[in-house]
Amino acid sequence: MIDTLTLLAFVPAALALNLTPGADMMFCLGQGLRAGARPAVAASAGVAAGGMVHVTVAGLGLGAFVAALPWFFDAIRWVGVAYLIWLAIHVLRHPPQAGDAPPVRPTRAFRDGMVVNLTNPKVILFVLAFVPQFIDPARGGVLTQFLILGLLIAVGGFIVNALVGIFAGGLGRRMATSPAFSRGIGYVCAAIFTGLALRLALIERT
Repeated sequence: MIDTLTLLAFVPAALALNLTPGADMMFCLGQGLRAGARPAVAASAGVAAGGMVHVTVAGLGLGAFVAALPWFFDAIRWVGVAYLIWLAIHVLRHPPQAGDAPPVRPTRAFRDGMVVNLTNPKVILFVLAFVPQFIDPARGGVLTQFLILGLLIAVGGFIVNALVGIFAGGLGRRMATSPAFSRGIGYVCAAIFTGLALRLALIERT
């Protein structure tokens, strides 16, 4: 379905994109600091699942609908802003505590990662701009090509973001032995989520 030369060009480009710090990576970093490695890995899986939804939508041609309607783009964006602000408030109200903090369930971390990714309409616009460069309609199965290339991006992103979250989780565990550091982690996580909300609020449709 996809020739070898196309894959050889696509994989390094996708890896470079995965390694570029962005909203998804920062979210997984914040999850790792706040809750530890397992929720961070689950959040990375949620981000990857959300990315596959975006790829599927783009492959079906619905991405053009999002790109063409500013009000729909903005509606999705502001839902994401509100959700990130809610996460920041939740972290401030329930900061990490040494020893007796209720753990963040991986299922919840997965959900949060997926919602954060899905409510960033820039992702689908990026998919529409990047992936079609490697699609060959003459080979047929455009949606299948979208899904294969999207899966490569999702897998690479999952690995990179999970590693970032695991590193942050180890750092967070060491810091959690001190109440002062625990409060600091809460402030840092809230700042990350608030910063992501502001970033999403200020993006422009291009």
